[in-house]
Amino acid sequence: MLWIWAGFILFVLFVLALDLGVFNRKAHVVSVKEALGWSAVWIALGLSFTAFIYFGYEHHLLGLGDAVDLVDGQVNNGKTAAVKYLTGYVVEKSLSVDNIFVIAMLFAFFAVPAMYQHRVLFWGILGALAMRGGMIFLGAQLIARYHWILLVFGILLIITAVKMLVMKEGDSDPGKNVVVRITRKFFPITTRFHGEHFFVRAGSTGSHEAEVPGGQALPDPAVDAAKPGTIMLTPLALALIMVETTDLIFAVDSIPAIFAITGDPFLVFTSNVFAILGLRSLYFALAGLIAKFRFLKVSLAAVLGLVGTKMIFPETFQETLGPNFNLYLLLGVLMILVLGVVASLALPAKEKAHAKPT
Repeated sequence: MLWIWAGFILFVLFVLALDLGVFNRKAHVVSVKEALGWSAVWIALGLSFTAFIYFGYEHHLLGLGDAVDLVDGQVNNGKTAAVKYLTGYVVEKSLSVDNIFVIAMLFAFFAVPAMYQHRVLFWGILGALAMRGGMIFLGAQLIARYHWILLVFGILLIITAVKMLVMKEGDSDPGKNVVVRITRKFFPITTRFHGEHFFVRAGSTGSHEAEVPGGQALPDPAVDAAKPGTIMLTPLALALIMVETTDLIFAVDSIPAIFAITGDPFLVFTSNVFAILGLRSLYFALAGLIAKFRFLKVSLAAVLGLVGTKMIFPETFQETLGPNFNLYLLLGVLMILVLGVVASLALPAKEKAHAKPT
């Protein structure tokens, strides 16, 4: 089993190395067309991995499917493992879309140039993979030792669904975030962006000038005033720190959601990884359009409510829906998401120009 984990992690690192080192080596503004193309590639890769899951679990490749699934007590064969992987992938992918709202707000607040956003998202996603890997390992250990933790996860998902429905957008100020305040307290911050750099050293060649898109170089008062040799974070680093923090918060919601479907660590981890890998491209594809899907948050809340209810009443789901209840859960999640998109297109939000003056 260790070999299958090592092979998958090496595969992910290889794909990420190709992404940053070959296909996106130079900073550039990602067009919608390019983003849609890469989104299609990542989605195709995630869906095609279902075939590997099916054959791997059907033939117990390197130990796959040898252990009992801690959530439903079944030994996964090819069919059940593939359904659970697909369900987990769709749930995690749909929940990651909500992250796009926050990322767009963060980039706007920190005024991150479009050509540098790709770099922030790349390293943010790399950190997210490491964090989620640790959280998945911890979650699997908790479920193995304390099965009642599933009930806690289910209640947490229901609470998150309700909060998602009632919480208003645009009320939070990233500048007042405790993580940003602590970072500013312990690390000096440059006034301007310095190209793709997350930190600069005061007094080094060119450190007093900030690189901006267009090839211009502007003086940076904060760097000029700093003691030579001082390591200073740039606003790009602050944006990265907030993206990582945001994903950690979202992971607290999404990780329990996948454990509502399966307790198999490999299925949980792989579905999470493929959902996150495509987040960067999905952001550039949907960031400008996401506001048009006004009922998307309602759909996501309904998905969380559904999987949370399943986690709280697993026996009821199995008795009511029969042995294929995970397949019905997958169809239910897809139906909710489709209804949210259709409703958003059929009932678009009114333009702000028609709003009453205050």
